[in-house]
Amino acid sequence: MEPVLLEKDGPIAWITLNHPEKRNALSLELMYYMQKQLNHVEKDSEIRVVVIRGNGPDFCAGHDFKELVGENYDIHHFRKLFSVSSGMMQQLHKLPQPVIAQVHGTATAAGCQLVAACDLAIAETGAQFATPGVKIGLFCITPMVPLVRIIGRRRAMDMLLTGRFVPAKEAEQFGLVNRVVPQDKLVKETRNWALEIAQYSRFTLAFGKQAFYQQIDLDELSAYNYAKEAIAMNSLAIDAQEGMKAFLEKRKPKWKHT
Repeated sequence: MEPVLLEKDGPIAWITLNHPEKRNALSLELMYYMQKQLNHVEKDSEIRVVVIRGNGPDFCAGHDFKELVGENYDIHHFRKLFSVSSGMMQQLHKLPQPVIAQVHGTATAAGCQLVAACDLAIAETGAQFATPGVKIGLFCITPMVPLVRIIGRRRAMDMLLTGRFVPAKEAEQFGLVNRVVPQDKLVKETRNWALEIAQYSRFTLAFGKQAFYQQIDLDELSAYNYAKEAIAMNSLAIDAQEGMKAFLEKRKPKWKHT
């Protein structure tokens, strides 16, 4: 079985972590497959939204400990491991399609990082999140990069220093997930959310996502200087002109995705 599955459902791509016996741990093999599937999705003009989920009882347990413990491992091994992981997380931001994390069970360490690295997240009521590396002497340093940018310093420090499990409702309050739904409605609610987003222009979704991440860490003046140029360029796009004309004419727009 491939460690990462890709299934197309109309405009939605379902990417499934498929190592349930290892709680979908992010081994090098799995991360390479994830990068391969993301590359495929990026080139598919029919896909407008991506959902990442996990098979088995948990979403993702973080890195595979078998690749972290061993006398034969040197600094080069660990640099490669965390470089591949960081590259995969950054690839989610660079992907033109919005990415939704669909979380069940637990999302720990790099699994929690994966949730934070996605654009949006939905979880079932029993889901839990943690960055528990402090408990085993390996601080969750790479997971904290997207985590602190999503939930803020104080909450991130709480999770990082205690390693405690955060239930879904609290994670929603933190802003780590957008929505919490009953377990039996998780797939349906995720699909409905994805379809709601997928009705819009693929070009506009990609342009807007890129603009969001370009300006997010800039100071206010720099962000406005970037944003005013970006929205001016967006205004010239075929789909922007079509969308505004459709609004004025009280009809549904016919997207060209350009």
